Amino acid sequence: MHVREVDPRDTTWEQDDATYRAYFWDRTTMAADTYEVTGADVEEVMAWVCAKAEETGSSHTLYVRVTDEGRPGLVRLSGVAGDPFA
Repeated sequence: MHVREVDPRDTTWEQDDATYRAYFWDRTTMAADTYEVTGADVEEVMAWVCAKAEETGSSHTLYVRVTDEGRPGLVRLSGVAGDPFA
């Protein structure tokens, strides 16, 4: 982990409401259940993701959905990186 102090004026926008995307990876079927989550903060979403992963016995990946120049994309927040079936 690398930590450095930054000038908070180095960004041009911020958004208070986030859209999250949660993937739950089932290694036995080599498939994923995918959910979109809104109306919650990251702590609430993380608690739900961890509880569901434990309940289903699956691994997970949690992303926040962002838009860059009008194109949607995902930024990983926690969980499995890359292809979990590789």
